[in-house]
Amino acid sequence: MRGKDQVYWISVAGGSLVLLFLLYPLLYAFWVTDPALLVQTWRDSEFIASLLTSFWTAGAATAAATLTGVPFAYLLARRSFRGKRLLEGLLDLPVVIPHTVAGIILLMAVSPHARLGGWLQRAGFDFVETHAGIAIAMLFVSFPLLINAARDAFLRVPVRLEFVARTLGAGSLAVFFTITLPLAWRGILTGMVLTWARAVSEFGAVVILAYHPMTAPVLIYERFESYGLAYARPAAVLLLAVSLLVFVVVRLIAGGDDSRAGS
Repeated sequence: MRGKDQVYWISVAGGSLVLLFLLYPLLYAFWVTDPALLVQTWRDSEFIASLLTSFWTAGAATAAATLTGVPFAYLLARRSFRGKRLLEGLLDLPVVIPHTVAGIILLMAVSPHARLGGWLQRAGFDFVETHAGIAIAMLFVSFPLLINAARDAFLRVPVRLEFVARTLGAGSLAVFFTITLPLAWRGILTGMVLTWARAVSEFGAVVILAYHPMTAPVLIYERFESYGLAYARPAAVLLLAVSLLVFVVVRLIAGGDDSRAGS
């Protein structure tokens, strides 16, 4: 058992300030919201529709990010090539640019008036004011979270284990699915949870590419602009509560290993 030295108390003080900063606005929002308004909003079909739109489009974006991002993250973790650092920097770009800018960039790319957008529309894919548009806006801004988490998870898998499996005759796919992926899955799942959560909360890129059908953040913004804080607050609190519930459930399913931490 570690002693409670100066570093411990500094850590506790820092953690307390962090928790106060993060939790006070959240708890205050719950405290000042009338429960009757929460019930009324929960029965609001428009709010429920926006919530379901947010969740399933975020799920679609997360699935697309996982299917394409995990193999790419493995490549980044295991291979060195010219321009790799530049490529990794470009992958992080959606995190640092304003998300309204991301929405404008996407709109320029997939608008029916653009070359790619016109071709996609003729092929039956329309991304403006559609669920597909919401999903690609969410995917664009949250992709780096999945790739970075998966890459870090793969980096933590000892290469020697893969090498030993190959010397015993296992093929590359067999090594990946029996050695690498089982050891990295927890980090990948964390990346998926963060990607989904980031996608659900996305507003800037979504509102430019697809104001309708409304996601929950867009609906909350519209109610705030049209009717004020009192009308928007119940929807915001409910979105927060449902997102927190989903987040906690996924974390519990994923479990955690804190055996390396002391008491």
